[in-house]
Amino acid sequence: MSEPADAADRRAIPPVICYPNETLPKVPMDLYAQALGGAVITDTVIADPREACSFHVPAGHFFRIVSVDGPQVGDLNLWNANDLSERFYSGKTRALHGTHVTTGDRLWSCFPHLRPMATVVHDSLNWYGIDAFGGSVHDVIGTRCDPYTGHLLQGGHYHHCCHSNLTRALADARGLSLHEAEPHIHDVLNVFMCTGFTRDTGQYFMKASPVRPGDAITFFAEIDVLGALSACPGGDCSSEHSSDTAACYPLMVEVLKPAEGALGDWQSPTPNGYDRTHGR
Repeated sequence: MSEPADAADRRAIPPVICYPNETLPKVPMDLYAQALGGAVITDTVIADPREACSFHVPAGHFFRIVSVDGPQVGDLNLWNANDLSERFYSGKTRALHGTHVTTGDRLWSCFPHLRPMATVVHDSLNWYGIDAFGGSVHDVIGTRCDPYTGHLLQGGHYHHCCHSNLTRALADARGLSLHEAEPHIHDVLNVFMCTGFTRDTGQYFMKASPVRPGDAITFFAEIDVLGALSACPGGDCSSEHSSDTAACYPLMVEVLKPAEGALGDWQSPTPNGYDRTHGR
């Protein structure tokens, strides 16, 4: 079909932000930074290459994901540690903050809870910004590499993709069967992953992550969280994922406890206040 006469005018209409976020609750970053400065490590967990680990973080504690031996991206799932039905909602996090998150952004939970689960309090890669290709770091646009899409596109059965890694990690953490655990696995925060959309076809792309050993992203746990982190089989995702040939490295998770009284009268956020009557 040919373009209409006013095609240029239609394309020139300026965009409108769907969810202006100026009215979101203010993040007390100074308080969190001060508490983090005096926090001590209470637990350390390693996600081995092409595997996943689980970890628990009490509300009011911090957790830090660290690159240790080489450039590596990770896929992160978060749940309410006391209720697996409340889990990280990547789509709403994306709508509220953008396609990628960094310092000061929050990871929000699913409906009907819709409250902050964790807040990014430090990101050693926040210097990266948005590159000339439209790529940025720590994305909430990708899903997770999985055996179903792999089978659809290439055939075969690959078991060390992030979806399967996270399924095994949750099953082990909660004593569930794989079939019981799998429905709780959800769209991820792609930690350290550099991604965007192509300008010509709008396709999701990945490129070599800028992460290097020592880089880290640190979160404040707003509620009691259970986390699972997969060290993606794509390594730094410079060429492919769900692969046994990419160079892969471990990722480390540190849990940190702030000093007694460091958070003052801080309280964990309550679930969303919508009355759930849905017009009836």
